[in-house]
Amino acid sequence: MSRLRALAALVALTVAGGLLAVLPSTPASAAACAASWQSSAVYTGGAQVSHNGRNYQAQWWTQNEAPPGTTGVWQDLGSCGGGTTPPPTGACNYPNWTAGTWYATGSIVRYTNGQYYIAEHDNPGYDPIISTWYWEPYACGGQPPTTPPPTNPGGFVVTEAQFNQMFPGRNSFYTYSGLVAALSAYSAFTRSGSATVQRQEAAAFLANAHHETGGLVHIVEQNTANYPHYCDSGQPYGCPAGQAAYYGRGPIQLSWNFNYNAAGNALGLPLLTNPWLVQTDASVAWKTAIWYWMTQTGPGTMTPHNAMVNGAGFGETIRSINGSIECNGGNSGQVQSRVTKYQQFVGILGVAAGANLYC
Repeated sequence: MSRLRALAALVALTVAGGLLAVLPSTPASAAACAASWQSSAVYTGGAQVSHNGRNYQAQWWTQNEAPPGTTGVWQDLGSCGGGTTPPPTGACNYPNWTAGTWYATGSIVRYTNGQYYIAEHDNPGYDPIISTWYWEPYACGGQPPTTPPPTNPGGFVVTEAQFNQMFPGRNSFYTYSGLVAALSAYSAFTRSGSATVQRQEAAAFLANAHHETGGLVHIVEQNTANYPHYCDSGQPYGCPAGQAAYYGRGPIQLSWNFNYNAAGNALGLPLLTNPWLVQTDASVAWKTAIWYWMTQTGPGTMTPHNAMVNGAGFGETIRSINGSIECNGGNSGQVQSRVTKYQQFVGILGVAAGANLYC
């Protein structure tokens, strides 16, 4: 019998007699699954999680980004526990994404860029390429999903290139690395809500910092005649650094002895006795600005952070910083300056400005 005939006979025997059914199956054993990924958990570099039947390892700090993600933070370690693998690629007959349409978790859509995306969380039609919390790229028909350029390893939603674009003439004191280092002071800063909200908050914070410092040019308040006015001697702790030591410094121009005292207590820094730290240490300067943003209502009714996260809008951040000095017709030119910069910055970050821009 020729070799071809022998092979044909074996195939026939296999089909007719069930030979293949008794052949041993030796699939590769799957690794054990790590702890399941949790959206609220913070993961640092090296942390391992499982998601949808696969293990992943974090490359740097991350929160709220479901594996495999879109920023490159998650390294795919392969399938685990004999569980499911990502949905197979096949014919691409999924509907086009429509803004304002409700999408349940697991929905797959075709976006205007020709790529497909799968909903990681229920959402009312958020833009797939902006809201990385709600959508992930989905490989369809053998076409690999595209991923946007990664953000910085510190997890900040503004890359260094975008930061430099926002502040082309900034003082070298205001370093990007100092800003990223300051993020550790308040974990919710620019990490709350959807990816759109996070970018809007970052743009709002940086737009106000731009206005307060002339584009991150000024480290200290320029009107030295005001310096002696920022000592409230009625405070029990007084002004140990001197009557004229508590002038405006840093991205939000922190001033007054009681603000230095409160910021120092919150951040674990001796700012009441050494307010000069805010003008000599870039990370400290950024931390004081984030402290005010996250914890102080100022002359407003809410913190700037809450204004952006809860939908009150950019205008309320202005009120929390300068109140009636600018708002309610106090100085419409200054308000417009802040709004214009905010609109520019959200454009750089690729998100809409949202409502309620003015105060």
